[in-house]
Amino acid sequence: MAKVKKSPRPKAETPKGFRDYFGHEVHERKAMLDAIGSVYHTYGFDALESSAVETVEALGKFLPDVDRPNEGVFAWQEYEDDGNGDWMALRYDLTAPLARVYAQHRNDLPTPYRRFAMGPVWRNEKPGPGRFRQFYQCDADTVGAPSVAADAEICAMLADVLEAVGINRGDYIVRVNNRKVLNGVLEIMGLSDDAQRNDVLRTIDKFDKVGETGVRELLTEGRKDASGAFIDGVGLAADQADPVIAFLTSKGATTAETLANLAQAVGESAIGAEGMKELQQIADLLDAQGYGPDQVDIDPSVVRGLGYYTGPVFEAELTFDIQDEKGRTRQFGSVAGGGRYDDLVKRFTGQAVPATGVSIGVDRLLAALRMKGRAATAGPGPVVVTVMDRDRMADYQTMVSDLRQAGIRAEVYLGNPKNFGNQLKYADKRNSPVAVIQGADEAERGVVQIKDLVLGAKIAESATLEEWKAQPAQREISRADLVAEVRKILEGNAG
Repeated sequence: MAKVKKSPRPKAETPKGFRDYFGHEVHERKAMLDAIGSVYHTYGFDALESSAVETVEALGKFLPDVDRPNEGVFAWQEYEDDGNGDWMALRYDLTAPLARVYAQHRNDLPTPYRRFAMGPVWRNEKPGPGRFRQFYQCDADTVGAPSVAADAEICAMLADVLEAVGINRGDYIVRVNNRKVLNGVLEIMGLSDDAQRNDVLRTIDKFDKVGETGVRELLTEGRKDASGAFIDGVGLAADQADPVIAFLTSKGATTAETLANLAQAVGESAIGAEGMKELQQIADLLDAQGYGPDQVDIDPSVVRGLGYYTGPVFEAELTFDIQDEKGRTRQFGSVAGGGRYDDLVKRFTGQAVPATGVSIGVDRLLAALRMKGRAATAGPGPVVVTVMDRDRMADYQTMVSDLRQAGIRAEVYLGNPKNFGNQLKYADKRNSPVAVIQGADEAERGVVQIKDLVLGAKIAESATLEEWKAQPAQREISRADLVAEVRKILEGNAG
């Protein structure tokens, strides 16, 4: 009889591009999301929690191939007997679900509709260092408001959010541009071919990587990259590339100077003039609310998303220096971006619906706060009530219940109580501030021992043998005083 082959044990490892988050990390994120949500709420935005799964059709950007959807989303086809089940996908951002929700429920929602959403999104992309396939976003959007006052409000709110989570003024800047100004530049360049216009947009998006000279080379004949490989250019004449360069380098010392430079870049273009007018209105509205150029600034070098947005575009950058993985000094960079996207809801309704919003990269912002030493700390662990006699578990549960009813985080040790030393090791691993001890003798006398583990750790670092033997961190108290004495220790440690 053949021997039955055992199935191999599964590997205990996370899938590539994913990771696990433990207590203190979850606490950090929750504290940040609470702070951001508080600002959004103050501005009058309502929370929305939409499904983590959308139809691929609703996502729109990604359509099924013969066998599977294109790269970018995690998708699958629902089973149907006829083989025509719907393609479903995990959401890759929070904006596409908003467009679907608004189109579906627009008759029941107020106009404008102001919502914020927080949660994980998924990208089916190649993972790398610090680049995961699941990450958190935190969005706020206004749907149904055509006025640039909505865009200005988003910029002001973004500045308030950054300061609320612990980024000091001077360590960030919200930079604002406008797609209409770029449209004006493309118009005076005389580009009528959509493919060539898209090539120009993709080239502009590389400005922060290759600079003015690199963009000019890529717009014309091409250039060699860092590896020495030659990259073909768009093929524009040198004078055709001039308006693009003028647009990208038009940042002046003041808003007035920047707009004057932009006026030269867009020439007689009507759409370009409209974009400049909107930038001026945003600057005026922010100034009226007390937001200066040290917080929100008009900057035409903001080019990310210009192929997607239809009007104002904004990006929040952290400006303090960090050391990268190669030890080089650089600025931290972007943590949020957004803009006006008036065409997204139109996919569902056939009618243009104005919309503007911002998305904050929660994980990047958390990383920045850790670097500045401003991330929320997890705080102390629970008070641990140790078990000296397993037959008296009801007594220990009564103690922990008293502590919990007083609002004190507490737990009974539920492992094997045979080795008392292991119980204290457990308390240390849980970062517990206090251990409660009661054996049969203490129970008869109506007392408990309480051990200040924080003080004990400090004493162990520098105490003499005599000081350590004196055990000032552990003392006997009346059982009736348990809650009051534990609270006193907690308040002392917090101070």
